[in-house]
Amino acid sequence: MNKTALYGLLLGVFIPVMAYFIMKFIPTNEIPHRLFVDRIDNTVKNGKDITDTIWEKVPDFELTNQLGQKVSWKDMEGKIVVADFIFTRCPVVCPTMTRNMKRLQDAVKNNNRFGKRDAEFIQFISFTVDPVHDSVEVLKHYADRYQINPQNWWLLTGSKKEIYDLALHGMHLGINETEVDTAFIHPQKMVLIDKDRVIRSRRDKQGNPVLYNGMDSADIKNIAEDIILLTLEKDREKKFFLADKLPLIGIVFGIAILLITAMVILFKKKKNL
Repeated sequence: MNKTALYGLLLGVFIPVMAYFIMKFIPTNEIPHRLFVDRIDNTVKNGKDITDTIWEKVPDFELTNQLGQKVSWKDMEGKIVVADFIFTRCPVVCPTMTRNMKRLQDAVKNNNRFGKRDAEFIQFISFTVDPVHDSVEVLKHYADRYQINPQNWWLLTGSKKEIYDLALHGMHLGINETEVDTAFIHPQKMVLIDKDRVIRSRRDKQGNPVLYNGMDSADIKNIAEDIILLTLEKDREKKFFLADKLPLIGIVFGIAILLITAMVILFKKKKNL
């Protein structure tokens, strides 16, 4: 076997093997993880045990936005939601969170691939933890001060019990029942909720969920990236017919290269005869 044929043979093995390992192990952005499990269903299908995880959904609500409109989850069906908890008398934390949410709203709008003025696939929500003071009129004034576009960002008020239950039990955020004043401590997290009303987040190296800090500009960048990833999730779940077939692709590609190399060798031998 001459050197050309040998090199061709080596390349025929090396290229597909390297392509397989590069495609399999190259780092990629992960879809944000689902967090809270509701239950595990075990069924038997075609003689096989199937385990299905049912994820906890954020409960429904009926509250009033800054335009005086009653809204609930049915008004956000099929949308990705980013939620936080604020109050208008908050002197430091809430203004920062609101400005960061505004940055997020503007960033999503500016990167809207559909070319419309507003990104219709997402809804931003700010729940007031001080609904006694934060009436519709107060929230409207607050929204105008921060130039909040009500098209896809609602500031919501209503029953204090409903809002606090939503924070505590629906989103698993810490919040107390003390009197609200300017020093009131409330959740400083932004909650990312997918189209199925399931809370999502990233995980740290130990696998622990890491909610997005509404005061941290790096986390605002992270949640903006994860919103885009969630918009692509449906396409990713609808697998290409060759998905998960990387080993087979590598083998087929390698065999093809070997056959081509063998044909070249035979052709040269016949030519030399």
